[in-house]
Amino acid sequence: FPFPSGLSPGSFQQTPKHYGITSPISLALPKEADLALTQKLTETLKPYGVFEEELELQRRILVLGKLNTLVKEWIKEISDIKNLPASLIDTVGGKIFTFGSYRLGVHTKGADIDALCVAPRHVERTDFFSSFYEKLKEQEEVKDLRAVEEAFVPVIKLAFDGIEIDILFARLALQTIPENLDLRDDGLLKNLDIRCIRSLNGCRVTDEILHLVPNIGNFRLTLRTIKLWAKRRNIYSNILGFLGGVSWAMLVARTCQLYPNAAASTLVHKFFLVFSKWEWPNPVLLKQPEDCNLNLPVWDPRVTPSDRYHLMPIITPAYPQQNSTYNVSASTRAVMVEEFKQGLAITDEILQNKAEWSKLFEAPNFFQKYKFFFVIFLCSGYFSARVGLVESKIRILVGNLEKNEFITLAHVNPQSFPGPKEEEFSTMWVIGIVFKKMEGSENLNVDLTFDIQSFTDTVYRQAISSKMFEQEMKISAMHVKRRQLHQLLPNLKRRKHSTESLRQMNDSSLDMSIDSDNSMSVPSPTSMLSSTPFMGPPLGPPKTSTADLSDVPLIPTNPISVVKNSIKLRLSR
Repeated sequence: FPFPSGLSPGSFQQTPKHYGITSPISLALPKEADLALTQKLTETLKPYGVFEEELELQRRILVLGKLNTLVKEWIKEISDIKNLPASLIDTVGGKIFTFGSYRLGVHTKGADIDALCVAPRHVERTDFFSSFYEKLKEQEEVKDLRAVEEAFVPVIKLAFDGIEIDILFARLALQTIPENLDLRDDGLLKNLDIRCIRSLNGCRVTDEILHLVPNIGNFRLTLRTIKLWAKRRNIYSNILGFLGGVSWAMLVARTCQLYPNAAASTLVHKFFLVFSKWEWPNPVLLKQPEDCNLNLPVWDPRVTPSDRYHLMPIITPAYPQQNSTYNVSASTRAVMVEEFKQGLAITDEILQNKAEWSKLFEAPNFFQKYKFFFVIFLCSGYFSARVGLVESKIRILVGNLEKNEFITLAHVNPQSFPGPKEEEFSTMWVIGIVFKKMEGSENLNVDLTFDIQSFTDTVYRQAISSKMFEQEMKISAMHVKRRQLHQLLPNLKRRKHSTESLRQMNDSSLDMSIDSDNSMSVPSPTSMLSSTPFMGPPLGPPKTSTADLSDVPLIPTNPISVVKNSIKLRLSR
C-alpha cells in the first residue's frame, strides 16, 4: 500500500502539464537565490520537529505492513466462515490504505496515522467491529484499543507498537480487492452505504491532492512550512473555526498549481500573496467539479441555499465534493486574512534578505492583542471526552458573540489552559473580544447573558444525549480585562514595558509534534497548574463589568447542578 516517498524538495524541471482550473500565473524556474533560501528554510524547520527521523519512518512502515497482513488474514478467516470457495479465498484480498498527513508525506514526530481498511462485499461492517476488533485485541503490540462504532465516521482506535492509528472501514461492491486498486475511481462508490462513502472520502481526497500538484516534493516542503506557521500563529483548528490539515493542504496545492516550477521558498511567499488578496467567498478549487450521477449531496451554492452562506469555501477535489471549511466564521476568517497579510510582509523581508525564516514562526502575543476577553471554564471530572465536547461547541459561542451588534470580532485561542488548582480536572479557553467603537458615546452597556446561556445549554444537552454528563460537570464563563488575566494565567506577569512573559507563554515548545486536523496542540506551561485559586466572584469585580454566577437546574424534570452566567458589561470609552 502507498507510503510517503522521499522528503527531498524535488527536482526543478519545467512542468508542461496544465494543473488546476486556470492557467498558471508564472512558469518561471527557480534561481540560485531561491534554492539557497529553500535550503535555509529546511534548516530552520528542523528544530521544530516537523521532520521525522528515517528510523522512525521505517518503524511506521513496518507497523503498517503488520497491520496490512492482519487485515488479509482476517478477511480470509471471514471468507472461510462464510463458505466461500477455496479457490476464491486465496485471492480475496483486502488492504490497508493511508490518508491524511502521513499519506501526504508531511506527518511530524509522534503524529498518529489515519488508515482505511478496504474489504470485499461479503465482509460486513459488523465483522470489522467484532471479529477484527477481537483479532487486534490478541496482538501483543496493540494497546489502548477502543471502538467508536456509532461515530459519524465509525472508527477503531489503537496504539500499535507505540504508534497511534485510527482505522476506518469501507466495504466495496467487489468480489475481490486487487493490490493495484485505485480509490480515486468514482465507480467504486456505486451501491455503497453512506458510512462507507464517508470512510473512503479521506483517502480519495488525499490521493487527488497528490495527483493535482506539479511537484510533490516542493508541495510537501511548502505544506510543512505553512502548517507549522499556522500552528505557531494559533490558526490551526478546524473544530474551532479555523482551518484543519486538509484545508491547508488544498490551499498549498492551489499555490503549487499557479506556480508549477517554483521552489518551496518562492511558493511560501506566493501562498501569502495569493490568499491575502483572495476575494472570499469565491471558492478555492483544485479541479472542476464532476457529476457522477450517484445522487450524492455535493457543495453547490446554486442548488443548496445553505452553501451560499459559507464564508471561506475550500472545496475537496474528490466526488462528492464538500466544503472543508464550513466551520469558518466572520471572526476566524478576519483573523486568518490578517495573518496572511502579515505573513506576506514577513516573507517579503525574507526574500529581500532583511529577515530570517525564523521570524515567520514567531509566536504571536495573543494576550497583548486584545483589551477584553471571555474565559470559559469547564470542570469536567476525569473524562477527557468532555473537553472535546466543549471545544467542539465553542464556535457556537463565537457565532453568538458575532451576532451581537456591539461586537466586531471574537477570536478564540486554540490553545486550552489548565483551570483553577482546586478543581482537579478543569480546563479554560480564552476568547479575545473587540467591541465596536460607538461615536459620541462615553459608555456602552452590553448584556451577553443570553449568548453565554445558549452556549452552555447546548453543551449540557449534548453531554446528556451522548451520556457524558455527570453531576460534577460545570461550565461557566466570565469577562475579564487584559490587566486581570494574570490572576487566571500566572505566567502572564504584569510588565509595563515588556511582553517577554507573553512570548514565553505562547512559545512554550518548539516541538510541534502533534499533528491533527481537528485541533492545535501546544504543550501548556506546567507552571499554570499552580495557579491562584479562582472560585465564586473572581478578580474582585472590575469597575466596568460584573459577573453573577448562580446554580440553577437546566431541565426541571432532571435536576442538574448548572452554572448560569449573567454577564452585563458597562464599558467606558
